[in-house]
Amino acid sequence: MHNLCLLSDSEKNRVELDKQAAYAVWQLKNGKAGPEVFFNQAEKIADDDERAFFEQSVETYKSMMGVV
Repeated sequence: MHNLCLLSDSEKNRVELDKQAAYAVWQLKNGKAGPEVFFNQAEKIADDDERAFFEQSVETYKSMMGVV
């Protein structure tokens, strides 16, 4: 079991970005949002590496959830 409090700030941020990616794909899959949800979320991320991580997570969750 992992304690999230022990993670560094950058690792905590990656966990949050991964959660946001999963939620965005879930919203699309369940008709709660359109494809613009990914652009809107990515647009809010200032750091290029974090944006790339978010986009990679989105692709991973799309594949897992069967979203094209």
